[in-house]
Amino acid sequence: MAKVTVISAPAGSGKTSLLRAWADRPGQPRRFALVQVPRGQQDTQQFWLDLLRAVRQITGVDDGDGAAPAATPDFNAPAMVDRVLAELADVPGEVTLVIDDLHELRAPEAPAQLIRLLTALPPHAHAILAMRHDVRLRLHKLRLTGELAEIRATDLRFSERETRELLAASGIALSDSGAARLYQRTEGWAAGLGLAALSLAGHPDPERFVAEFSGSDRTVAEYLIDEMLERQPPDVQDLLLRTSLLDRVNGELADLLTGRPGSEQILLGLEDANAFVGSLDGERTWFRYHHLFADLLRLELRRTLPEEVPALHRRAAGWFTLHGQVADAVRHTQAAGDWADAARLLADHAFSLTLDGQAQTMQALLRAFPPGGDFPELALVRAMGDLVQGRLDEAAAHLAVAEAYAETTSPERQRRLGVAIASLQLSLARRRGHLDGVIEQVKFLDAPVSGQSDQDIALDGDLRAVALMNLGTAEAWSLGLPDAVRHLKEGAALAREISRPYLEVGCLAQLSFAYIFHGADLPKSDSFATTQQRCREAIELADRYGWGAEPVVAPATMTLAGTMVLLGEFDEGEQWLLRTEQALQTDTGPDIRLLLHQTAGMLHAGRGRLPEALEEFGTAQHLASQLEGSQALASQMTGWRLSTLARLGLTGEARAALAALNDERAGSGEIRNAVAAICLAEGDPAGALDAVHDVLDGTAPVLGYATLVEAYLLAGLAHRELGDQRAAHHAAEQALALAESDRLVLPFAMTGSRELLAEIPGHQTAHRALVTDILDILRGSSLPAKEQPPSPPMEDITPTELRVLRYLPTNLSRPEIAGELSVSLHTVNTHLRSIYAKLQVRDRSSAVRRARELRLLAARHTR
Repeated sequence: MAKVTVISAPAGSGKTSLLRAWADRPGQPRRFALVQVPRGQQDTQQFWLDLLRAVRQITGVDDGDGAAPAATPDFNAPAMVDRVLAELADVPGEVTLVIDDLHELRAPEAPAQLIRLLTALPPHAHAILAMRHDVRLRLHKLRLTGELAEIRATDLRFSERETRELLAASGIALSDSGAARLYQRTEGWAAGLGLAALSLAGHPDPERFVAEFSGSDRTVAEYLIDEMLERQPPDVQDLLLRTSLLDRVNGELADLLTGRPGSEQILLGLEDANAFVGSLDGERTWFRYHHLFADLLRLELRRTLPEEVPALHRRAAGWFTLHGQVADAVRHTQAAGDWADAARLLADHAFSLTLDGQAQTMQALLRAFPPGGDFPELALVRAMGDLVQGRLDEAAAHLAVAEAYAETTSPERQRRLGVAIASLQLSLARRRGHLDGVIEQVKFLDAPVSGQSDQDIALDGDLRAVALMNLGTAEAWSLGLPDAVRHLKEGAALAREISRPYLEVGCLAQLSFAYIFHGADLPKSDSFATTQQRCREAIELADRYGWGAEPVVAPATMTLAGTMVLLGEFDEGEQWLLRTEQALQTDTGPDIRLLLHQTAGMLHAGRGRLPEALEEFGTAQHLASQLEGSQALASQMTGWRLSTLARLGLTGEARAALAALNDERAGSGEIRNAVAAICLAEGDPAGALDAVHDVLDGTAPVLGYATLVEAYLLAGLAHRELGDQRAAHHAAEQALALAESDRLVLPFAMTGSRELLAEIPGHQTAHRALVTDILDILRGSSLPAKEQPPSPPMEDITPTELRVLRYLPTNLSRPEIAGELSVSLHTVNTHLRSIYAKLQVRDRSSAVRRARELRLLAARHTR
């Protein structure tokens, strides 16, 4: 136990209750000498006499025999301290000296006398000092030697769990959400919870009471006025009242609202005094008031200075506008009742707020306007909200109104509104899948920025970054690669340069989506791993700024889910798909949601849940029909739907849908594969081979090499049906060769190729490890994500060793592995020795088993 314990916390934090509970606990071995300092104590001698009496009470010396100490005109403080120490030394056993409300001891000489006492306490004595705010006692030496314990307000706050326990102990039945709301309102303040519990006892509607509970509640207000507000000097009370309409305040803003300098020192002093004022930053420049205290202050402001409230809001709005904090400025302009000014302010800065990721804040501000108000400026804001939520027709209608309004405004506002409208038009064209519209509207990218104010140049920077993002996204959707990648990279770089992180997240998320096409163009080492890396970069940046659950990051989370499904990591892919679904709760746009349904269809198809897959592919196809122009995934989406119909035995429906396709679509590799699947379902393997012929010879255009893998597998299945095992094995081997670099799995699952792979003799494949992995997955032996073994020691396994490791499950000898890798036998032997050592195994079979346990053979560990 520390020599001295300091408990410093605001009124009502439970300091005294804590001390009593500790002192009264059963089996407490210590003896206590308790002194309660009266309010405004100025008499040092009286304080020390009270302390001495308290010590004597536990020794039995002060038993009414006339030996009780009395005040003297020649009080000698040092001698009194020595006397207390001597009395304490004579107390048998452990003793604790408790001084409550020490902050009320106002005598300037008292701290030095206390220090003398505290630093010379006898070994069996301990002191507890309870106070509402810190008293300068200079106890740093005790702190350095570990003899000082400090308990602060944060330590005394109730947690949400403790709040529920308090309510239960008080016999109050409240829902979890009600208890959580009460905890949030009180911020765990013990007195607030206690007063609320008293009011809740026997209340006919506890939930409604909690919903309406605030600092203006009579019992809370009385406590705060008596214990806090009325104890402050008039100038401090005035500051608290006038600044209470702010969610946060700094010294400069408080000076403006009070009309007096020196507010920062007052705010700092209030925080030091634990007066329900807390700083929001490490430098202690911004402060906020406790929720309940702020409620009370606002009530008092309306009661005592009602005529000044609108003017105070206008001053605050002006300050926030000047400092670029537009949302706060709009909020205070609305509070002042200046609705037209608020509408103009919001419209002028809506574009900037959107680029800062404050779409939800804008919608909240929009909802605060009076219903039925005639504010044409707000059409632009409504269009932005509709666009963010995927309501494209509504966005277009509001955008038309905004364009008409912009033509009627002053020239100085036309430029700002024009940029916002141009940005909206671009985004709307992109979300409609109207590539030509996007390209037509981004011609200005070739024009240099010149001859304008700094504000105009900033607007141009914003617009150019938005244009690059939309252009790159539209190009990705129409397979305009690598332009898509280039434009999205340029957009991300520009967004970073102009300090628009939300826009940078948007560019990076779309870039990850573009990469899946870029990487899938041809099989090459780690293309999916690279795509996943791009996804994680976008997600990490979004998480850093708190946008990880917003629609802006959905292209990255969905692409990550899609790659995992392609690689057979179904459980983890499903988790990312769920996160995407949550991020898109407010976005009903057909463009992004069709990807969601297509990925869900892939997942179901991979798991063999064909009816569910068919439903998802059908929904995706329906959403795609709502877009203008063609888009990259159309043939793949249609092809998978037709194949699923066939595998469900619905070949007639599949044929009918096939007949409705135009020649260009019908000639794509994805649709040719679907035709092969239909033929196989109809018992026509020769027709299937004919269907995939153009895919395999490169005549039919394909979306990515996954289509080729699928075509080889379909061909293998057809040969197997025809009884040509050699051709079947050869086709399967071709599929494995293509799939090896990324360790692609989904085509094997979707085509039902398990038996085809299982029949390949082990000595006839160079991809035995991949075959084993795929068969494991197709047999459903993949572990759920949460049960996967710990991450392997990837920092120890080099990329070259990993490549050697992946040949170990095959039947290739060491010289053959060396030949496959174009290295010497000596090099292979060296790598194998290193691999065995790092995996702590002695032979090849043990190394394979250990590598599988650590998922080192999975594609995501390719580097």
